[in-house]
Amino acid sequence: MEKTSYRSPDRWTGRLRLQRLIAKIAGLGVLAVICPDLRADIPWPEVVQRLAYENEKLARRPQGHSGEYFVVCTLYYTSVESGFTFERGFDATPVTKPGLRGRKYPRDFLHSVKKEGFGRITTPVNGRHYLSYSGGDSFFFASKPTGGGGTLVARFSAAAKLGQSGLRRGVIIETSSSTVREVFGSTRWKIVDTGGGLRRGQVDCYYGEDETLGPERFMGRPSGTTFEYAYANARIIE
Repeated sequence: MEKTSYRSPDRWTGRLRLQRLIAKIAGLGVLAVICPDLRADIPWPEVVQRLAYENEKLARRPQGHSGEYFVVCTLYYTSVESGFTFERGFDATPVTKPGLRGRKYPRDFLHSVKKEGFGRITTPVNGRHYLSYSGGDSFFFASKPTGGGGTLVARFSAAAKLGQSGLRRGVIIETSSSTVREVFGSTRWKIVDTGGGLRRGQVDCYYGEDETLGPERFMGRPSGTTFEYAYANARIIE
């Protein structure tokens, strides 16, 4: 859902050293306790300005964009119910919501599903292993995480803002970022999903299923990575 680096000659690259440090601390299970300020929110005003500047340069070329765009890659994932425990600092109070047919789930897990769109439940209901957010305060049981273009595929599916002529649903893009390649093990993404909160030039890459990194501000991050954003040139290949 990558940081910029201020130690690198290029201040726009991901801060990999800090990511590795945080990952080691998180492995000790004390991340949220001893270093709550190591990870900052994405600086969207700066990001939007950079996207506009770089894409304007591409558009001014004799050939124009020609299928190439400057984007910011972010991350979304499917959270797993088992990780939401009182011991890990979550509000695991069992609550029910419309659409859950009286079944109860940890309060913070439902909050995560509301943000990410889907969450994997511990006990399937009628063969359905996932909860999906349906708007308002309602949820429903689902067979698998899906987007507008079908089932989400980890490290391949991505979401983008509607109304972009180039980065539209159905296209496959190749990203140039070494950070994205290191985190996801992939450079190719198919835009199959959209989201009301996405911004122009943002490519939200699907990480897959994982327990969440931690409570509160860490809930939007899977435990397997501290990645938040990375800039990349994206070329449409299909």
